[in-house]
Amino acid sequence: MHRVEGAGVSTQSEVDSERVVSSGSPGQGCAVELAGVTQRFVRDGGRQAFTALRDVSLQVRAGEFVSLVGPSGCGKSSLLWIVAGLVKPSAGQVEVLGKPVSGVNREVGIIIQQDALLPWRDARENVALPLRFRGMSKREARARADDWLNRVGLRGFASSYPHQLSGGMRKRVAIAATLAFEPKVLLLDEPFSALDVQTRNLMENDLLDLWTGSGQSVLFITHDLEEAVGLSDRVVVMTASPGTVLADHKVDLARPRDLLEDRSHADFLHVYSQIWDGLRREVMQAHNNDTALRAEDRGQKRE
Repeated sequence: MHRVEGAGVSTQSEVDSERVVSSGSPGQGCAVELAGVTQRFVRDGGRQAFTALRDVSLQVRAGEFVSLVGPSGCGKSSLLWIVAGLVKPSAGQVEVLGKPVSGVNREVGIIIQQDALLPWRDARENVALPLRFRGMSKREARARADDWLNRVGLRGFASSYPHQLSGGMRKRVAIAATLAFEPKVLLLDEPFSALDVQTRNLMENDLLDLWTGSGQSVLFITHDLEEAVGLSDRVVVMTASPGTVLADHKVDLARPRDLLEDRSHADFLHVYSQIWDGLRREVMQAHNNDTALRAEDRGQKRE
């Protein structure tokens, strides 16, 4: 592993310090591209509008692993749903694989916090189901499902139902079900957050092994900065709500990586501390905002 000096925050301007558009030439080799994306939600019966995302511009190049970090409530998950085509942005443009997003994209795979497995289907059937939806024959889908279960370390568990599997094993089934149809873009929303630390570290390494050489572009949402640094080519930091891009860091750590070992290395800690410096301020800002809102709510209730 090595450190490349100078990696880290790029500054768009001295006035708008640390707020940047992701690096890369627009439209050239981009798997995902967002330009000026804003997302507003109406609440309180239409009396108030809440802005979750504001003027977000971001690119993920072909074959690149990009993680998105930021304080709770900064719109990270909303951004992921927009890229997936499940939510339409209030403003701005989104392209995936060079085409405007107008609905759910069959080239995109999504892995979320919950396992999203069907409890009445065994592991093989859960993995085969997305393949069947895409028109694959039952025989071919089952064969590919078995192959992917083997790849994620579940040889011998194809006939097991979700309730018979540990949390880590269920997550492996969910990953196999998504990767089996070979999506070109992979979206992950804190997929390992419910796992214990040891299982989580193992799953992170397994994800890297499966991704390496696949050519897939990954947008990964996490609250864990160590996880983001260990997995990614770039780490994009979001501001406190309304979320926008604060900084875009290139992670100059050699691959292949072993997250069980790398976390204690000086190079890893250097990159981590560089990113945490800006992220910490946004986390504290979000905390202060929440504290102020709670105080305001208590004041209104007393009135």
